[in-house]
Amino acid sequence: MKTIKTRSKHLIITILFIIIAQHEVFAGGFPVRPKQWLLSPSISYFFSNSGWDANRVHSPFELNGQFTSFSYSLYSEYGISRRFTLVAQLPYVVNNFEQTGYKSHSEGFTDMEIGLRYYLANIDYKYYFTLQATGIVPLYSDINLGYKETGAEIKLAFAGSGHLFGKNSYFNIENGVRQYFGSSGPIQDRYSGTFGLTLDRKFKHQLSVSVGGFYSSSNFKDFSPIQTNNKDFAFNQASLSYGYTFSKKFSIFLTAGTFINGRNTGDGRNVSASFIIKPFR
Repeated sequence: MKTIKTRSKHLIITILFIIIAQHEVFAGGFPVRPKQWLLSPSISYFFSNSGWDANRVHSPFELNGQFTSFSYSLYSEYGISRRFTLVAQLPYVVNNFEQTGYKSHSEGFTDMEIGLRYYLANIDYKYYFTLQATGIVPLYSDINLGYKETGAEIKLAFAGSGHLFGKNSYFNIENGVRQYFGSSGPIQDRYSGTFGLTLDRKFKHQLSVSVGGFYSSSNFKDFSPIQTNNKDFAFNQASLSYGYTFSKKFSIFLTAGTFINGRNTGDGRNVSASFIIKPFR
């Protein structure tokens, strides 16, 4: 019975990285001007009661298991110059897992990220290429909240704007490779693509669709009852977002997402709200 419990917990840990990654709404290629500061607080709810095993077979969690999570994040970006911006993200999660005869609860700050973004080039100030280097610092001792390992990431992004169906459009494509520095710390490829349309001439309403995923590889591939030892997994997901701009200094985005497929990971759905605040321009 204990083995059944831990197998479901084993699938849950990958969800933590998925939830946190979804807060990175502004990790794209559009520039933040010098001395401009962008803040983005966000909140997300996630639910999962099934998952995929190592052979990509989908099944419910054992013993009516279900996982829920509320996560809160603060993303910030500050324009240092025309070429460089400073970026940071601070996430906090509240997780609950329940099975028949078993409950677990964990909460706290997870991995803080601090990075430097460099704008490599642009084409007619419509298309932008960026490179970002990020350091990862764990802010917890509870192994239920992550790998508890430092890490680093290099990310490339390509973003642009144009017109489609008589509407203003934009896109963002990015790919980041992340390495954790533990003895069996995984190397992860995180990729995403977003396409959006502005629905009115006043640029108040916008709608976007995103697809993306994770691929995590480690020399530790065996099952372990310690959930954070699950370092070899993969998944893909899709989401739909609606955004409304109240002013040049304040906007809101509402997002709903779902998993498409996966390996060694939980399957689930999430809803989130993100805010863009520009205290000064």
